Amino acid sequence: MKEITAYISVNAEIRFGKPCITGTRIAVSDILQWLASGMTHEEILVDYPSLKEEHIRAALAFAANRESIIKII
Repeated sequence: MKEITAYISVNAEIRFGKPCITGTRIAVSDILQWLASGMTHEEILVDYPSLKEEHIRAALAFAANRESIIKII
């Protein structure tokens, strides 16, 4: 898979600076919430045709990377 930054961008003018799939207003957190609610990759791709499988994998990789660097104080 390409670098995560090829698929995810942060722009203060889009969704208040939340990490989003580049070229869309779909936030990484949206994808994570859909998956957590039980939606399959296929259901997400049908509901949001602008997304591709690599976008979902990039969102998961982004979240995993962010989780690995967060420390509880």
